[in-house]
Amino acid sequence: MQHINITVKGQVQGVSYRAATKAVADQLGVKGIIRNEPNGDVFIEAEGDKLSLEMFLEWCHEGPEHANVNLVESHEGELKNYRNFEIVKKSL
Repeated sequence: MQHINITVKGQVQGVSYRAATKAVADQLGVKGIIRNEPNGDVFIEAEGDKLSLEMFLEWCHEGPEHANVNLVESHEGELKNYRNFEIVKKSL
């Protein structure tokens, strides 16, 4: 199991990015959280096996139909053992 923190920049709020990403995460068995940031970015913490995370990260670069992804930054983080993938409504 690996943990990666992902920041997605571009037109990614108000285009169902979080909901579509949750659906993909659920399909791939990726666990974690996704939330909108005040600056317009989307932040994701994702956990899963190497292959699932690679496919998930690939999806993050594309996003749903109306998203316009400019940049995806990712780096490994500490495993938090999430039980599912959740959309967080408010920034912490």
